[in-house]
Amino acid sequence: MNFQLLVSFCLVLLYVQHIVAVDPTAGFTSLPLDESNFDIQRPYNVRVDQRYSYVNGVHKMWVYKTDKPHSPDSHTNPRTEIRIQGYDFSSGVWQFEGYGYVPKVTSGACIMQIFGGSPHATTLMLRTYKGSLSYYRNPTLVHNIYNRWFRLNAIYDVDANKVQVYINGHLKFETTGRGGDSHFFKCGVYAQDDDSHYLESRWKNIKIFKKN
Repeated sequence: MNFQLLVSFCLVLLYVQHIVAVDPTAGFTSLPLDESNFDIQRPYNVRVDQRYSYVNGVHKMWVYKTDKPHSPDSHTNPRTEIRIQGYDFSSGVWQFEGYGYVPKVTSGACIMQIFGGSPHATTLMLRTYKGSLSYYRNPTLVHNIYNRWFRLNAIYDVDANKVQVYINGHLKFETTGRGGDSHFFKCGVYAQDDDSHYLESRWKNIKIFKKN
């Protein structure tokens, strides 16, 4: 094989790797999950059904930037989130999977997080800003995320101190962890800087996996 053919072959291989999605859950075990694992955190002065709905398998969560925090003694920003309970972890390899949807009206919101870090409160935050999905404020992982369903897989290998984010089966980001002794997954909307007046995200087919 001459040099030109070799270069062409390598380019084709790179292209195929880019367009062919993988299954990030391969080698993981899906854990039992039901309503008892979903703790709905919302502004403390409103009913759950005023900020959350579950219809036809879709969890819809919304909040306003003028809302109260999730508890009277909290000084955090408004949020409506599903806190996955029953699967807190401090070691091993864990994975969140869910299909997310962010309407165009939403900006300046964290839509998914791995809670637990030191000195920071979180190991991972995925935020939306003007249609893009980013790791905290930057870098941007995906452009044009609005008004479409996307498959999100977030993997945290605690022992190796490695975090990976897949969108639609493609590895979009990899980074190190941020410390902490205990972690859990959350999804929904949590107001951040430069937040819009109204924040919303929708989630379906939420699953939790653990490495075999």
